[in-house]
Amino acid sequence: MDNRILARFLLDLESFMKRPFSRREYLLFQSKAGLLLAAGASGFLLPSPLKALDVPDIGIAVGGPGPATRAAVDLLGGMKAFVKQGQSVVIKPNMSFTGGVDDATNTNPEVVRELVAMCNEAGASRVRVLDNPLRPSELCIESFREACSLFDDDVVHALTNKAFFREVSIPGAETLKKTEIMRDVLESDVLIAAPVAKSHGSTGVSLSMKGMMGLILNRTVMHWRYDLHTAIVDLCRVLQPRLVVIDGTRVLSSGGPGGPGTVLKENTVIASRDMVAADAQAVSMFTWYGQKMEPRQVKHIRIAHERGLGRMDIEHLTRKKIQV
Repeated sequence: MDNRILARFLLDLESFMKRPFSRREYLLFQSKAGLLLAAGASGFLLPSPLKALDVPDIGIAVGGPGPATRAAVDLLGGMKAFVKQGQSVVIKPNMSFTGGVDDATNTNPEVVRELVAMCNEAGASRVRVLDNPLRPSELCIESFREACSLFDDDVVHALTNKAFFREVSIPGAETLKKTEIMRDVLESDVLIAAPVAKSHGSTGVSLSMKGMMGLILNRTVMHWRYDLHTAIVDLCRVLQPRLVVIDGTRVLSSGGPGGPGTVLKENTVIASRDMVAADAQAVSMFTWYGQKMEPRQVKHIRIAHERGLGRMDIEHLTRKKIQV
């Protein structure tokens, strides 16, 4: 109950401060604030909600791939804030290409390995790393299997056969009304998006929202039958990760998604509960095609914000950045 009371008060406060108000409204609001403070002082409201306010909307860590990944997630409360004992987890990185780390077309395997380790530490019953690669699948996932070899052999998979997918309807979709999604994803308790930050010829950038296309069987239809940006937002109505971790250790600033292109060594990992906010942070933070961009310039980010899937107004969100 205490969490809901405090959250409601903060929402009221934000709304109150944004508009003109009468003296009567001011006195009424002042009395509510006094009651809240009195309840807190008497112990009716526990201090845990106040501690929760220290957790940022976006965590940013600068450092090596593994340490920065752990640090960024720790800023949000650690993996135990997202994965509970006994839950099954699917991690979705970019594993569609055969290039190495320096090409920045795939997520850095060290980022993925750290996420798997953190999920196991949190008590996950099963962790799977999945993608539907664009290139020969075994070559695409080879480095990821090697990185995760210290875990169970059943961790990293490239799923391309129709038998591994199930058709689902997408409530509230504007264009993409149904699609076939990996069964493992639909049956898992937790989905974690772990894209590499890279450019894309059709969408400007490829981050967590665009990366959800790697969990469906037929992504071609999204390119040619529908407006791609709108279809991406439709897909994200049914595929909403609990945690987003963007690998910005190397950023494919141009020439994406498959390269070759300009690769920037940013040594940065971004984490958030909000996939729209995470993508917006990456767009704003890095250089794309030799210039700076605003989140609203990426159509699917703007549409997702407008449709309430998340927030691109990162200037109004709490962000914390650390060096590791």
